[in-house]
Amino acid sequence: MSRMGDVLAGFHAAWEFESDSVLIRYERGIRTPKLFQALGERRVPLEAVEGVTLTPGRRGTVVLRMEPRPGADPLMEAAAGQLKESSDPYRLVLPAERETLAEYYADELRSALTESGPAERHLVDAPKPPLSFKAYDGKASFDGSAVSFRWFWTGASSAKWKAGDQRFPVGELSGVEWRSPEVFEGHLRLLRRNAGASPAQPDQDPAAVVFGLGYGPVHESLPFAAAVLAAVRTCEPVPVGIAPQARRDPADIAERIRHLGELHQAGLVTDEEFASKKAELLAEL
Repeated sequence: MSRMGDVLAGFHAAWEFESDSVLIRYERGIRTPKLFQALGERRVPLEAVEGVTLTPGRRGTVVLRMEPRPGADPLMEAAAGQLKESSDPYRLVLPAERETLAEYYADELRSALTESGPAERHLVDAPKPPLSFKAYDGKASFDGSAVSFRWFWTGASSAKWKAGDQRFPVGELSGVEWRSPEVFEGHLRLLRRNAGASPAQPDQDPAAVVFGLGYGPVHESLPFAAAVLAAVRTCEPVPVGIAPQARRDPADIAERIRHLGELHQAGLVTDEEFASKKAELLAEL
């Protein structure tokens, strides 16, 4: 391996080589991908890497890339191949005139790698909670122990309003499904243990928030998904319904009853559903 503390700087990032890892520091600036700015820096243990490539880039550049082992990085596991090339956190783009230097570091890295194939556990740290972001139909929050969805009356479906705001302890979850906001029908869905089949459409599923133009951007929703996934992988399952529910703000309850009344008047909620849900909300005071 190269000397400890050696640094290779490229566009938008710099790699610092250590005896057992590579510390990636991402630049801040208007041209730097927002995902990189959100990540700040990441330490990648060499045991999390199974290969290194050096390829020609665009417009007089070369690209040095580490290939993470499947399952070693919660961010890449959550992304599931949906990241654009320019937002790949394992790519270091350098001027073509530095190709010889990049090749030297690529060879040094390859010689230090000893692992390959799927990793049994996450080896790269996930972003740290608390984390939150605004989706089109609600606000998603993660405090490290549970995920909460608070619905927006301007975007949430009547099905979600009927279900009410949601809180999911990580012990009740089996995984996370992230669909990039840069494609049609982007969403974040929580996969629950022993919950049966989820509604096909995320806008009808109380365990999902949907994205939209300007809502749930990659640099906010993907680190969120990765943090939840990492917590799920390290948490012991707990029986559904064990975790206590937090008490609601009375003003929030009043607002939700008001909106429920609007849905009732519009014919979107039956008399029975209105009475039942109103009683549930009042019981949370």
